[in-house]
Amino acid sequence: MRLDAKTVMVTGASAGVGRSIAKAFAAAGARVGLLARGTAALEELRGEIEAKGGQALVLTCDVADYAGMQAAAARLAEHFGPIDIWINNAMVTVFSPLTEITPEEFRRVTDVTYHGAVYGSLIALQHMAPRNRGHIIQIGSALAYRAIPLQGAYCGAKHALKGFTESLHTELIHEKSAVHLSMVQLPAFNTPQFVWARNRTRRSAQPIAPIHDPALAAEAVLWIARHPQRELWVGWPTWKAILGERFIPGLLDRFVANVAWEGQFTGLDADPDKPDNLFTPAVGLHSEHGPFSDRSRTSRPPLWHVRNHNGWIIGTGLLFMAAMFGAGYLLGTP
Repeated sequence: MRLDAKTVMVTGASAGVGRSIAKAFAAAGARVGLLARGTAALEELRGEIEAKGGQALVLTCDVADYAGMQAAAARLAEHFGPIDIWINNAMVTVFSPLTEITPEEFRRVTDVTYHGAVYGSLIALQHMAPRNRGHIIQIGSALAYRAIPLQGAYCGAKHALKGFTESLHTELIHEKSAVHLSMVQLPAFNTPQFVWARNRTRRSAQPIAPIHDPALAAEAVLWIARHPQRELWVGWPTWKAILGERFIPGLLDRFVANVAWEGQFTGLDADPDKPDNLFTPAVGLHSEHGPFSDRSRTSRPPLWHVRNHNGWIIGTGLLFMAAMFGAGYLLGTP
C-alpha cells in the first residue's frame, strides 16, 4: 500500500534510522516533514528525496523545545495538509558508567529521548484528535524492556517512553479515539550514533551484535504504518531481550553485565577530543550508516514482522523460548 497524500512528521530525521525512515516514507508517496536540529543535513536529505520525485519539508527544531515543535507541526500542516502520521525517533545517548554521568547529561538525554517523544505525541494529538484519525509511532528499542550497562540514561528514557505510551493507550481507549498509537521495539543498527554519542569510557563504541542496516528499521516502521497495531518487536534479538527480561531477569542481569559491557566496544581507543551531538548538532554531512557496514545485516532476520499478540501461537512460542533461554543462559552465565 502506498501512502500517497499522507502527511508524515519524522523527528530525528537527519541521520541514522530517522533518515532511512524519512526516505522510505517519501518513496512510498508520503509528504514528509524532516525535523532535526541541523539545517544543512536536512536540506541535503530534502534534495535527495526530491531528486527521486518525493516531497519533503525541512523543519529545524530541537525536540526538547515544546513551542518550537508546535510551530514546526503547524508549518508542516499548513504546507502539506493535516498530519496523518507522526514518528517520534529523535534520541541522544551517553556511553558511560552511571556514576560518571553528570546531572546535566542525564537531563539532556531525558529531554531529547523521552520528553521529545512526549511533546511530539501531545502535539500530534492536537492535530489528530479533532479529526479523530491519525497514527503516532514511537521508535522504541529492546532496551525499553531490558536495560544494559553503559547506557543507563538512554535505557531509562526508553523505559519511560514505554510507560508513557501505555498510559496514552488507555486514555485513547477511554475516549474511544480512532487515533492509532504504536511502539516499534528495535534491535541494534549501524548508525552514526556510535560515532557521535558522548563517550566517557575512552574506548570506541559499537552496537551489540548482531548489527542491522537502518533500511530494515525503516521497512518495519513503514509496515506498522500500513498495519496499525499496539506494538511490534522487530527481529530475533529484540524478542530474546524482551522475553529474557520477562522470564529470567536475574540471570539476564548477570549475562548482560559481562557480554553487553564488552560487546559495546570495538577494541580501539576513543578520541577524547572528538565532538559529540549531545547538546549541539553533529558537524559535517549526515548519513544513515555508521562505520559498521561490513558487519551489518541487510536481509531480514527471523521474526522481522510478527504481530506479537497472535493468541495461542505466540503463547506457545513464548513458553518454548523461555525454556530455551533459561537453558542457554544457565550454561552461558558464570
